[in-house]
Amino acid sequence: MSEYEKLVERYIEVWNETDPAARRAAIDALFTEDVTFVDPMSAVRGQAEVDWMIGGVQAQFPGFVISRLGAVDGHHDQARFGWEMGLPGQDAPVAGFDVVTVADDGRVNQVLGFLDRVPPQG
Repeated sequence: MSEYEKLVERYIEVWNETDPAARRAAIDALFTEDVTFVDPMSAVRGQAEVDWMIGGVQAQFPGFVISRLGAVDGHHDQARFGWEMGLPGQDAPVAGFDVVTVADDGRVNQVLGFLDRVPPQG
């Protein structure tokens, strides 16, 4: 498993961690203090705001889990990967891909997210 694959595995684990204290510890270990995260639904900065955002997504979609789709493509301290989010054993209504950049200390310092599939708003 490449370093990029290991990093993305940890990233997915953070998104799936529902215990607030464990999630925050994992965020602090994976992301730099000044990390930025931008996708079509949000733009946040710093570990606390990433934690708040992930907690909000988990509250909006209870029981959903995120899974990686396909291979991780990485080079020059950046990686991209596809993912989907849904209830286990069911078709995932949400999917997208993220691009992450890695700081010198090996932690993620930027996430650029894109949504390819979202549930209808009603």
